[in-house]
Amino acid sequence: MEKSSHSQGSASSFEADSQDRHLQSKLRAISMTDSARAGTTVLALLMGLTILGISANTLRVYQDTHVSREFMLPLWPDDFNIRPTLALVVGSAIVLVANAVGVIFNHIGSLRAKSAAAHTSATFLAPLAGLAGALVAVAFYYVADRSEVTDTFVSWTCRWRDVPMTQAPRWGDLCRQSLAGLYLAVALVPVEVVALALAAFQSKVERYTDRYLGARKTPVLS
Repeated sequence: MEKSSHSQGSASSFEADSQDRHLQSKLRAISMTDSARAGTTVLALLMGLTILGISANTLRVYQDTHVSREFMLPLWPDDFNIRPTLALVVGSAIVLVANAVGVIFNHIGSLRAKSAAAHTSATFLAPLAGLAGALVAVAFYYVADRSEVTDTFVSWTCRWRDVPMTQAPRWGDLCRQSLAGLYLAVALVPVEVVALALAAFQSKVERYTDRYLGARKTPVLS
């Protein structure tokens, strides 16, 4: 009888230990996913900031060097399409703001503790808004850039990039900047998709862990 009780106790102890290991594995998965998602959010934030800076600088150079058709040798054509670059500015601004909010909620512990619902919403909304901004910027860029008659920053500056210039606008620099902004915007789309997928996976594991803890009716072991 005593042997039977000892066996039952050992089995119960083993079962509890197995449950604890299962719980700890889920908690580790949440922690790792949260770190990966936070890193991806910071990466998207930096990419958005870079695109915004490049595109805004390109527009600034255009405004500083653009002259009317009354001048003998204008540097820019009269019929010039700046909308693709404006799309990059607007889209990258959306990406920047969205991911900045995500970084704030992720790194300020007091906000996470006070409002778990707000943190969960920010976890999803940041990459979702960033993805929307990146897609709008890239889609609008290519739609506006399809014209074979009206030049854009890429077509005009890259056409004259081999012309040496000692002062603005420096076609070669503007060509590289314009292409860099576009390529970063395209690369930003899969980055935001990964961030969104990580947020979805994290939320799924967190919900499972909450249900698991509720079923066990025991506190989390440290």
